[in-house]
Amino acid sequence: MSSDLGANERTTAEGFRTLECVHAMKDEFVDFLSGLCRVESPTDHPATQTSVHALLEPAFTDLGYDVRIVEGRKSGNHLLAMPKRRARQTPSQLLMGHSDTVWPLETLERMPVHVDDGRLHGPGTLDMKGGLSLIIFALRALRDLDYEPSVAPVVFVNSDEEVGSPDSKKHVRRLARAASRALVLEPALGPSGLIKTARKGLGRFEITVRGRAAHAGLDPEAGASAIVELSHVIQELNLLNDPEHGTTVNVGLIGGGTRPNVIAAEATASVDVRVTSMDHGRWVEDRVRAIEPVTPDVTIEVEGGVRVAPLERTPRNVALWNEAQLRGAELGFDLGHGMAGGGSDGNTTSLFTATLDGLGCVGDGAHADHEHIVIDPSLDRCALLARLLMAPAMITK
Repeated sequence: MSSDLGANERTTAEGFRTLECVHAMKDEFVDFLSGLCRVESPTDHPATQTSVHALLEPAFTDLGYDVRIVEGRKSGNHLLAMPKRRARQTPSQLLMGHSDTVWPLETLERMPVHVDDGRLHGPGTLDMKGGLSLIIFALRALRDLDYEPSVAPVVFVNSDEEVGSPDSKKHVRRLARAASRALVLEPALGPSGLIKTARKGLGRFEITVRGRAAHAGLDPEAGASAIVELSHVIQELNLLNDPEHGTTVNVGLIGGGTRPNVIAAEATASVDVRVTSMDHGRWVEDRVRAIEPVTPDVTIEVEGGVRVAPLERTPRNVALWNEAQLRGAELGFDLGHGMAGGGSDGNTTSLFTATLDGLGCVGDGAHADHEHIVIDPSLDRCALLARLLMAPAMITK
């Protein structure tokens, strides 16, 4: 009993040392993140990612990491950083972040990076160059405190996350398969900074209704309206919404017809689907594909499906969340958790290893003009990350 008490006192002392060390680097953190955010890096301008790497690479090199630039085939390049000193059989933990943002070039002209009332404002501060900065400073704190993780931190920064990681996903999968756990530095959830222990899966459907054209005034009976049929399809899709299970089905875009006096021969709908589990995803897919036309001589074609698996509260993910709570307690934090409606690379890593998301900065306004982080709570998150990096390897079955 006394040995357990001593261990608890030791870990609590280490936690407060870590917290003190991180907050002592506050000015450096703000300067580093400000520099990252002043380098604009929209996803659709791949070459801009190189300027972000130019700031990250020396920071990782200074920490004793080998940095490799992974060429992007359809996107900007990605960055992989691994410790130079690592025994062959040492397990790894994957730290995930992205360098791309949703903000177009020249956004800084109307949204300059600045500090105001304990907040750092600017494009990309919260989503998610703040998270990239937390990785650097958590590793720096461990180095300065002479703490050596038993699980080697491996960092992957991709450049196409904001469009679903189509180019980098293969690298994410490969790294996640080899890792004991994945820590995703996406922004914390909400103003209270909840950890994201679940994310919804994402589906897209393209529905095409084909009818028969005819003159709307001279011979309407000869036509079969695809638009009228699509209106029935939309009502069927709306019935699939299931708030109790977190399933949402939204017809976000429709089109069809050629002229007001022509019975429409074709109509289309683009549908967004969010699900909390793959079971619900399969249920939605089956129901969408089972919709039958009610208008004679009309056909319905469905393409797409649930392509991004949800981040679910699997046993290994719950075990990692429990570890985070213990590490937070060492720092005097009472952590909360929740579900995010959007997806991230955590949805992918969770298929292969224990995953915790939303470990990034606390703030508000991701993808919005008031994007910012709250500096002191974000530094608390940096200390939490540092302590979580010291956790032992996890069984990921």
